[in-house]
Amino acid sequence: MSFKKLPEKRYYSIGELAKHFNVNASLLRFWEKEFDVLQPRKNAKGNRMFTPEDVKNLQMIFHLVKERGYTLEGAKIHLKTNSKEPADKIDLLNKLKQIKDELLRLKNTL
Repeated sequence: MSFKKLPEKRYYSIGELAKHFNVNASLLRFWEKEFDVLQPRKNAKGNRMFTPEDVKNLQMIFHLVKERGYTLEGAKIHLKTNSKEPADKIDLLNKLKQIKDELLRLKNTL
């Protein structure tokens, strides 16, 4: 699945991220409880505010669970054993998907 790039912001709401990942906000809240790497801040109203670092972690979790079919336990283990490596891989995967989408778009216009 290819995602549009999120605008550069300091914080993202759970609604923005749910729309971005095309999932329910309840799934993001569930992942927040399951994965220690997700620790969004809460504002005065109690709304979750996700940092860009949280977004990268969500991208990795989404990739492992939804795209690669990992179980939650498997994804947790993968994140712990490959803590620095995943962010680079996810960025590379996103760039490659964007290139693929652009090439397909160009192909269809010919």
